[in-house]
Amino acid sequence: MDRVFSGIQPTGEIHIGNYVGALRQWVALMDEYECIYGVVDYHAITVEYETGELAQRCLDTALILIACGLDPARCRLIIQSHVREHTELCWIFNCLTPIGDLERMTQFKDKSRQHRSNINMGLMDYPVLQAADILIYKAGYVPVGEDQVQHVELSREVARRFNARFGQIFPEPQAILSCAPRILGTEGKSKMSKTLNNYIGILEDEKSIWEKLRTAVTDVARVRRADPGNPEVCNIFTMHRAFSPETAVKELDAACRCAGVGCIDCKRILFKHMMAELGPVREKAAVLKGDAKYVLDALRDGAAACSRMAAETLSEVRDALGLLKT
Repeated sequence: MDRVFSGIQPTGEIHIGNYVGALRQWVALMDEYECIYGVVDYHAITVEYETGELAQRCLDTALILIACGLDPARCRLIIQSHVREHTELCWIFNCLTPIGDLERMTQFKDKSRQHRSNINMGLMDYPVLQAADILIYKAGYVPVGEDQVQHVELSREVARRFNARFGQIFPEPQAILSCAPRILGTEGKSKMSKTLNNYIGILEDEKSIWEKLRTAVTDVARVRRADPGNPEVCNIFTMHRAFSPETAVKELDAACRCAGVGCIDCKRILFKHMMAELGPVREKAAVLKGDAKYVLDALRDGAAACSRMAAETLSEVRDALGLLKT
């Protein structure tokens, strides 16, 4: 089977943007591909964080991934730092990657603005480590959102440079773009993010989720209940497209345009459908919280299998580079 790799940072709390934009697709891909999914903790340390919380955040993130449907019997689930070859290959790729290519990365520019007091080499080198994450397993496909396509393109360029200089070892990975609607934060402007505190966590208690939905921005041009709305510019309607049945989406679209439904009623309907889908995920997560050994065993098994794959790739790379063997 063709191989897929993708990763997620260990926030410890996955939000509905992650769930709709990535995790649903990750689960579906297990039917068609050999999948490796990573909790990328080395990427997470490029910004300031609490050292005492990182390990638990990694465990919690892995737990939620399993609760969302990633079956350790059908895919490999790893913590990035548990497979050391990722960072060794990153160093090798660093020696092939022009600084100018990294300075042009949109995410580096964005992160540099967000973290002006900590613009470190890790922020700049993030895409090279991402290329190593993918290529250490010779993955041919990478499920990503549109904001990560530039990084996949860099991975392709890194593979191309290496192969041209040292011999054909790596595939040029292709991006698999999600067709899911892009959900914005509750303020309706920015990407949903824990950093911006505009997110809805899939394991938050129902009261908290409802409060965030209740106060979330809708169509700002709709001032009164009697005003017709425009679903095309409403982030709540985008969430409906992600969670509500197609018939309900069509009915709400028509009702909104003629002021047949108010924003608060629209949000109540969304909340009902959202809870219906997330209910099984939340129930499984509650069970897994009482069985941390299952999650840890899955991570150990994943690391063992992936370390074998990564070691084979790195052995080929060392030979191609001409490094001394003992």
